[in-house]
Parts: sequence; structure tokens; C-alpha cells
Amino acid sequence: MKAHTKETQSSMTPEKAIQFLKEGNQRFQQNLKANRNLLEQVNDTKDGQFPFATILSCIDSRVSAELVFDQGLGDIFSIRIAGNFVNEDILGSMEFACKLAGTKTIVVLGHTACGAVKGACDHARLGNLTALINKIEPAVAAVHEPKDESLRNSKNLEFVDAVSVKNVEMTLENIRNQSNVLKEMEDNGEIAIVGAMYDISDGKVTFL
Repeated sequence: MKAHTKETQSSMTPEKAIQFLKEGNQRFQQNLKANRNLLEQVNDTKDGQFPFATILSCIDSRVSAELVFDQGLGDIFSIRIAGNFVNEDILGSMEFACKLAGTKTIVVLGHTACGAVKGACDHARLGNLTALINKIEPAVAAVHEPKDESLRNSKNLEFVDAVSVKNVEMTLENIRNQSNVLKEMEDNGEIAIVGAMYDISDGKVTFL
């Protein structure tokens, strides 16, 4: 599989970009990697890059977007931060990726058993991590079940995963509300902005 070119990128639609990612994840689950020469892709991309997707994911060592979507060099912009939320810098990176560099979709990729989300569920406090946890805690409050406070913590993995999904949904809202550039591109059909969850137990990505 060759690296993307300006021509292949420009012919890509948002729907096709998402389909490419879904097909890549299916290959990953089946341990059937696409036939690509990474060193050849190094050479192919030395004069420019034409990725088709921008993926915001967690720093979790088990959730590498390039691997779980079976993509090569020059295929995706990968943004990683614990808890896969957005701030001004990340939104700026997304605007660059879509408006200037031509990617066709933004995927906010959460995952099961997320450590950052567990920290938010437990209202953890530790140095600079405290400010990061604070950005995820609105998703904890937005999940109303269970009501029993003794079950609203990191020991309840079902609750943790529900918060992870809510965090993805709220991040999508924040992208649209805080970036006029990306919202306009989505409204015009130039890009898609979608959420997904990665299951660390079987490698499957489910698009929300």
C-alpha cells in the first residue's frame, strides 16, 4: 500500500475516510496488516504529507491510532492526550489538519478502562494532573446512573466506560462549539466529526 498523495487525498470523501478506518480496524482485529513498505513510505512522504484523517486519542500505550486502524506513514494526523479532550492548542492543531492540510474526518477515540477517566471518577488530585482531571469531570457529572455514590468510582468499570463514552460525546460538542472553522467545514460537508470507542479487550473500534 502506497502513501497517500495529493490526488488520493483530494478524491477522499468524509464517508470514505471513515470507511478506510473501519476497514483498517477490521484488519487489525484479524491480524491481517495491509501490505506496505514503511521505508518506501518514508521516501514517498519526504516532500510532503497528505493524510486523510485526524484522530484524537488517549496516551494509553494500548491505543495507538496508527496500529488499531492499520495505517502507515503519512496516513493520519495523531493527537494524543490523556482523556482525549480538547483545548485551544488541540483545536488549533485540528484546524491546521483539516483546513490547511486537507484531512477529511476528525475522530475522537475514547477507550474502555481509561486511566484518566478513572481518575476523574475518583476526583484524583496530583500536581498538574489535577487540571487535566478537572477537564474530564464534567463527563462524570453528566452520567446520572448509578445514583448510589458508592458505585460512582473507578472500581465500577461499567460506570467508567459510560463516562468514557460521555466524555467522547462532550468532546465532539466542544469541537463544534469552540471552533467555528471546523463547525463550518462540517456543515459544508467538507469533513466529518465523529466519535468512537476502542475496546482494549478485543481491539475493536465501535463508531458512535
